[in-house]
Amino acid sequence: MSGLLAGRTTMRFNPKADISGGNVRDAGGRRGGGAPMRFPVPGGAKAGGGIGGLLLVVLFLVLTQCVGGGQGGTGGAGSMFDTGTGQMPAGLEADGDRYADCRTGADANEDPDCARKAVVLSLEQFWARTLPEQGRTELAPAPVNTFTGGVQTACGQASSQVGPFYCPADQQIYLDTSFFADVLEGQLGGQGGDFVEPYVLAHEYGHHVQNLLGTMGRVRTQQGPRSDAVRLELQADCYAGMWTRAAEGTADDDGVAIFSEVDESDISEALDSAKAVGDDRIQQRSGGRVDPEGWTHGSSEQRQAWFRTGYEEGTLEACDTWATDAL
Repeated sequence: MSGLLAGRTTMRFNPKADISGGNVRDAGGRRGGGAPMRFPVPGGAKAGGGIGGLLLVVLFLVLTQCVGGGQGGTGGAGSMFDTGTGQMPAGLEADGDRYADCRTGADANEDPDCARKAVVLSLEQFWARTLPEQGRTELAPAPVNTFTGGVQTACGQASSQVGPFYCPADQQIYLDTSFFADVLEGQLGGQGGDFVEPYVLAHEYGHHVQNLLGTMGRVRTQQGPRSDAVRLELQADCYAGMWTRAAEGTADDDGVAIFSEVDESDISEALDSAKAVGDDRIQQRSGGRVDPEGWTHGSSEQRQAWFRTGYEEGTLEACDTWATDAL
């Protein structure tokens, strides 16, 4: 069993927590029409972006954000969800009932969809508190959209093969939940576990924080072990570590803790996932040679190290990957 409840023998979430505020919705699925975004992974194999499909998509998204004119741009292709009216692009059907019964931490302990909602609420609460505390901007929350098969975004049409990704043009996160078993565990050989998806969501939320802070605009070099692209991804891993360190301290609007516990096995699962999506690991699994000059996300060792840095240090300054050559 994969996902947020796999192998869990104790309650992860506080049954009394109100998780209804978690900003998650289901975008349904695309029926035919148009070619999905596809991206080459290091070593020659084909896979999509997102955290496990190799996050190469984020480079595309950064570039299309610039081409499309920044936050309000169209991202070069496709149209964005109208978050003001709730309308979806043609070909998508929203499943309004998928998260309708996700109200409490007790629901999150029983249902992986509700668990996702609880994790997103925790991320929102953490960054809403942390950014002002550390002298940065106020948080504008990033909605998380689950989908099946394909989805239309302000950054273009994406298929499930792209993997989880953040679109800076509409400031939203997109996730096909089949990714974890099919790609991360299946193709990339990750061990899986119930904290894999929270780590992925935390990484993608890290990209949202980077967008709010203007860090994405610093990306100039796209490949290489010390490239801006690698620095961007390692920083998002560091931000994921920051949230993981503080997750037990996040609470709902009434001050009730969202998590009951985050234990050592969770940290191990997050680190294993970071290892699975290292550029060197993927190059090896795709049958190619390890070529650091082709890296866009960092090695397994680097990704694990920066997650640990965020977890141990817990500050934005400690996660400044642009401030060091010792990546």
